[in-house]
Amino acid sequence: MAKRIAYAPLTDKQASYIRACGDHWLNVAEGGKRAGKNIINLLAWAACLETHPDKLHLAAGVSLASAKMNILDSNGFGLKYLFDGRCRVGRYMDREALFIRTPRGERTVIFAGGGRSCDAALIKGNSYGTAYITEANECHQTFVQEVLDRTLASGDRRIFMDLNPKPPRHWFYADFLDYQEKAARDGLNPGYHYGHFTVADNLSIPEGTLRALLKTYDRGSVWYRADILGLRTAASGRIYTAFGPECLGGAEEITEWSVGIDVGGTDATAATLCGITRGWRQVCLVDGLYHRQGISDKMSEDKYARLIADWLGGWYERFTAGAEVYVDSAAKLFRAGLRDELARRGMKRLTVKSFDKGDGILSRISLTGRLMNQGRFRVAAHMKQWIQAYQDAVWDPTAYEKGEWARLDDGSFPVDCLDSAEYAFYPYRRFL
Repeated sequence: MAKRIAYAPLTDKQASYIRACGDHWLNVAEGGKRAGKNIINLLAWAACLETHPDKLHLAAGVSLASAKMNILDSNGFGLKYLFDGRCRVGRYMDREALFIRTPRGERTVIFAGGGRSCDAALIKGNSYGTAYITEANECHQTFVQEVLDRTLASGDRRIFMDLNPKPPRHWFYADFLDYQEKAARDGLNPGYHYGHFTVADNLSIPEGTLRALLKTYDRGSVWYRADILGLRTAASGRIYTAFGPECLGGAEEITEWSVGIDVGGTDATAATLCGITRGWRQVCLVDGLYHRQGISDKMSEDKYARLIADWLGGWYERFTAGAEVYVDSAAKLFRAGLRDELARRGMKRLTVKSFDKGDGILSRISLTGRLMNQGRFRVAAHMKQWIQAYQDAVWDPTAYEKGEWARLDDGSFPVDCLDSAEYAFYPYRRFL
């Protein structure tokens, strides 16, 4: 007999949102991460597709891969599972699509990415009965507007969106959603429906587990307010509010070593030696090299390679099991020069690798903040530039208003130290 899978129930708030979607043309679920926004929209949209009079529908995300992952699959709750046994994946007019058998005939859902302005051209030429845009405020404004226009001729216009919060003045609010909300309050847009959800609404996470997880966040931080509370928060103030005297000092029983290097042009070049204690318990920034060059005395990649090799030479005997050296992915010439220099010196236990920035800076900052909150992050007392950087780092409000996460980089603190430190320990996040 097949094993039955136990699913967590919906909350009253989630169930009410799904029911109300049947009476509104625009349904928006906003809130924190892992709040179930995607799943409840999928349930509501699937019910709509079941009886909709139109044949063609649209599923979109910031990229085609994102749309397929969040809408087609969605960890077992996507359309291909909700319509299991009566749907097939294929192509419609050379576009990736899902074909669904419904009581009213076959319905076709086209998948599209919308992160670029040019993506709007890829959905032109068709009218869509309904649309679901996952992470809608991550998509380009031109694309979102085109989706709205392409549903105007629908026999029963329905649009579903899920959002992770952006700053209050982000274009999605300023140019679109704020108007919908105001019109709804004034009685001019009764078809607008909004729901706000947080991880506390996700009953698949046991209460004890949730409480333990929330303790790993700094409750005064921007990302706690945005990712956990699901608030539209403007960036301001210190990033590492948990950094204090308790983060200073060394550690014993270091079993893993790694190095991160951020190579500057006319800015500073910073290299961080990181040690991780037994059992991946604690991250320790043990030593660092910080060099700010001027325009008149700019160093070549070869000179920097020799400088860093000299610095690492004093530590090399400690790397009995070897160590990995992670370098900014953009610094190809420097990586090649450093490999040659280390090989020339016989430092064979050091492996130079490219650091992948694909996860984005917020993920790196979040890991650092969690380690600090858990008492698992140390910086050696002699690393003055690193200490200053963690004490003085603030968010860049201009970048945040554009929907981007970035540290302010105006020379007021040595931000390069933070980058190099993250390059050293972030690749081991799955163990930490």
